Amino acid sequence: MPAVDKLLLEEALQDSPQTRSLLSVFEEDAGTLTDYTNQLLQAMQRVYGAQNEMCLATQQLSKQLLAYEKQNFALGKGDEEVISTLHYFSKVVDELNGLHTELAKQLADTMVLPIVQFREKDLTEVSTLKDLFGLASTEHDLSMAKYSRLPKKKENEKVKTEVVKEVAAARRKQHLSSLQYYCALNALQYRKRMAMMEPMLGFAHGQINFFKKGAAMFSQNMDNFLSSVSDMVQSIQVELEAEAEKMRVSQQELLSVDEAVYTPDFDVAAPQINRNLIQKAGYLNLRSKTGLVTTSWERLYFFTQGGNLMCQPRGAVAGGLIQDLDNCSVMAVDCEDRRYCFQITTPNGKSGIILQAESRKENEEWICAINNISRQIYLTDNPEAVAIKLNETALQAVTPITGFRKKQESPCPSPNLENSEVKNDNTVPKATVSVPEAEELIAPGTPIQFDIVLPATEFLDQNRGSRRTNPFGETEDDAFPEAEDSLLQQMFIVRFLGSMAVKTDGTTEVIYEAMRQVLAARAIHNIFRMTESHLMVTSQMLRLIDPQTQVSRANFDLTSVTQFAAHQENKRLVGFVVRLPESTGGESLSTYVFESNSEGEKICYAINLGKEINEVQKAHELVSDP
Repeated sequence: MPAVDKLLLEEALQDSPQTRSLLSVFEEDAGTLTDYTNQLLQAMQRVYGAQNEMCLATQQLSKQLLAYEKQNFALGKGDEEVISTLHYFSKVVDELNGLHTELAKQLADTMVLPIVQFREKDLTEVSTLKDLFGLASTEHDLSMAKYSRLPKKKENEKVKTEVVKEVAAARRKQHLSSLQYYCALNALQYRKRMAMMEPMLGFAHGQINFFKKGAAMFSQNMDNFLSSVSDMVQSIQVELEAEAEKMRVSQQELLSVDEAVYTPDFDVAAPQINRNLIQKAGYLNLRSKTGLVTTSWERLYFFTQGGNLMCQPRGAVAGGLIQDLDNCSVMAVDCEDRRYCFQITTPNGKSGIILQAESRKENEEWICAINNISRQIYLTDNPEAVAIKLNETALQAVTPITGFRKKQESPCPSPNLENSEVKNDNTVPKATVSVPEAEELIAPGTPIQFDIVLPATEFLDQNRGSRRTNPFGETEDDAFPEAEDSLLQQMFIVRFLGSMAVKTDGTTEVIYEAMRQVLAARAIHNIFRMTESHLMVTSQMLRLIDPQTQVSRANFDLTSVTQFAAHQENKRLVGFVVRLPESTGGESLSTYVFESNSEGEKICYAINLGKEINEVQKAHELVSDP
């Protein structure tokens, strides 16, 4: 071991400037050692703190590995191997935690404690002796200054003796403190070398012991386990890479589609519309009232489920019922200067919800789907085939028709037919009736009217004597004077589909043909708007009434209704033929087609009953006249 620099104890009493200069070097070295020791202690305490944190971290890691099994992952299928592997790793981590705890204790005892003792004992001792040496030196200087001021007179011998004793005591005290101080500084040169190496020796031994025990714990069995886990991870990595490649290819294919996929309403000119839908899903804007005159629109996800329209907001687990679609009606509406809006009306005629689609195609497909669902097609054995058949039936009128399929006898036949089939009490066998050609019923190219337009005379009559709506809910008592004397008053909610001129009223086939042509024209020209009215059937007339203003839109004398029938397949379709005189002296025949919230047969029954009551009343009037 190399020699160290030392202070000569023999020169402590003399206290020469050379000795003081050498002493300052030792004091500077002690100050530097103190600063370095504090920094070294901080570093060692940080290592010890990290080791303690490692103990806590491994303990928490072990608990978290066991908690994987209790997470109840929604997609946890096939995690059995992962759970068993994590259980084994938790056991290993617990054993490692024990080793880390032991290492932390060794670091505290063999690394941190020695350096703390060196600082608190040796360095503090040197600092204390330095202060005592300074006090003794100051006291000696003061006594020497006092001694130097003694006078030469003999009468002051007593004072001189006292001062001399004081100088001797101060010099002895300084000598003792300097010797102790010098000895501590000399010893510090050896102690600092031990203080620097002893903690690191403890650190090295603790780490070696930790690694040895860890190597003994990870035996051959552990190596085999780690090897199997590594193989499992590699196999999962291979599956991941294969799946990532598939997703990359799929992503490229999905992104290589036409830009029209991202553009709303890209095919507004000629959209490809599927009119056979019995279920539909997608985002729509729902209108909600926020005040007396203010509304708001919210974009929500809608889907059909059976006969119900469901809505599911984002983040919701399941959808909620918005509207029962059975026997409801749907039509396109104009709403707040927004495009592609449609309204769903309940079977009782009350206005339902208003929705907005993002494109013309979506708007029409939603209307078609809701219309198909409202007919309860979804309850049939093969709803798709039924929907296709109904739409094909509606489109048949656009192609030349050479003949009609024989229609079944209407449940509500015209009175004309009943009278021709029954004579007295005997039933006359029905002769085979040939089905007329389409051209014999309706002239080719006959225009179809989709809105009810009132004649000028009727418009004036209604403005003179129509029913007036009062803001307090009161109505005029003489609004419909003919209804007061009528024995029959039945109200039905209907929607006008169209009307057209016909050639004959001798058969109900003309009504079926008009129904087909009206529905076909609506499908071809994408006309979904329908005017909703209240159809009042009395014993004198048929009256179409506006449900909001209670103003009559059209009136038909019951005697002018010559044919009426309901559709055999779509029970809610009903039509009737009206014979009206013309200004030229002739007569015109027109067929009117409606869609009802109830079965069309009920309307036919009400019309037939009204005609019978009307005939009885006329017969009674003839008998009662003188």
